[in-house]
Order: sequence, then structure tokens, then C-alpha cells
Amino acid sequence: MQQPHVPTPGRATGATAPDTAEPAVPPAPGAARILVVDDDATVAEIVAGYLGRAGYTVDRADDGPSALARAAAGRPDLVVLDLMLPGMDGLEVCRRLRATAPVPVVMLTARGDEDDRILGLEVGADDYVTKPFSPRELVLRVRSVLRRTLPAADARPLTAAGLAVDPGARRATRDGTELALTLREFDLLAFFLGHPGKAYSREDLMREVWGWDFGDLSTVTVHVRRLRGKIEHDPARPRLIQTVWGVGYRFDPSGLEGTG
Repeated sequence: MQQPHVPTPGRATGATAPDTAEPAVPPAPGAARILVVDDDATVAEIVAGYLGRAGYTVDRADDGPSALARAAAGRPDLVVLDLMLPGMDGLEVCRRLRATAPVPVVMLTARGDEDDRILGLEVGADDYVTKPFSPRELVLRVRSVLRRTLPAADARPLTAAGLAVDPGARRATRDGTELALTLREFDLLAFFLGHPGKAYSREDLMREVWGWDFGDLSTVTVHVRRLRGKIEHDPARPRLIQTVWGVGYRFDPSGLEGTG
């Protein structure tokens, strides 16, 4: 992922130290509860401080078991989760969180390896930020993810090829059975159902679904693969979300015609 400008670096693997030249993020509407999970007390303090000043209620945990216990005691609206936790790592924590509830997760990682970022997305993270990072950028990412959790009361239900999406209820089904989708998977499916038959590049999908003008395009690839695994009868031979070579992807609701 292209990294934002970092004004004054703190620890090499942590958050950017607060800088008076860095503009504050305007307060968030409403007091969403954010659980910050990081064993580095300095990083956790900086992140919690920025989120608190942005208007969020912040809870903290320094390891996996504590994070799961806090989430079980009171479900957070979003979890900021470090990948490199002692004992139970962030991937396992994310798996367990996603197994119990569709809580949005923004993952922090000090690793630059693309495989680690993809693993985080594969287990259900909605976004990730690579250390060292600007706390302000993290707050904006958190706000972007939370904004997409709000029910779209004015959006119409969408149906095609046995799939149904109700944006207002944030509910999706296939052949009447509810689908367990992450936040981004839901948004991606809703976008495809709303724009059938048209090919979109990964850049187009990142802009329309994620709301980003730049970023790591493997994020889109991973989410398409995960979504195919949940809506296609044979994900290895997808008929609904088709690859358009040299362009990107196209949703074809007629892809199931003639199949039994």
C-alpha cells in the first residue's frame, strides 16, 4: 500500500509520534466504541489518544486473550488489531472475533511482506495499516470503515441469480440462506448486484467500494476471491463474478443459466 506522508517518525515499527504540524481529525459523529489491541504501550497510547480526540470511546487490550475477553464482555463497534501480538497472534484473534460476530477489524502490521497483509484480509480484516503510520491516517481509515457499517435506509434491495442484498438491514442471502459476509464483502456484493454486466478494474472497485483513490490492489483481489467462495457454486470456476482479462471483474447474473 502507498504510505501517507509521515511527519515525525517515532519507533521504527510503531505509530508516528504526535506532531503539532499534523492537523487534527474533526470529531466523529456519535461515540462508537473502539477496541485497540497492541502489546506496545506507546503505540496503543498514541492510537487511543487520537481516537479519543476524534470522539470515539476507546478500550485497550495488550494481548489476544484479553482482547477476546473484552470483546465478549461488550461487543465493540470496531477493533484496531496488531498482527504481531505475543502468544496468540492477531490473525488468530481476528479469526475468533469473526467466528462470533461480524465486527469490523482494522489490522496493524509492522511487516512489509504482502503475504502477511493478504493473510489478514483472508481471515476477515476489513482494512490494514502498515507501521510506521500516521495516527491521523488510521483515524480516517477507522472512520471510513465505520461509515460503511451504517444502514443505508434509502438504498433499495437488490436481487439476481438467487442472491439478495438488503442494504438497509445489512443482510445478504443466497437461495434464501443468509450469507456470513464481512463488511467489505457485503459492500462488494451490493456493488456488483447494482451494476450487472459491466466490467470494472480493480482501481474502479477500490474507488467505488472502498472509497480510496489509492491503495494495495491485492486488497480487491483477496475480497473478490473470498466473495466467490461464498456465492459461487464452484469458486474454482466462477460463473457470477467473472474475470475480464486485462480489465478486472464483471458480475454476470446470467452465468448460472443452464446449470442444475
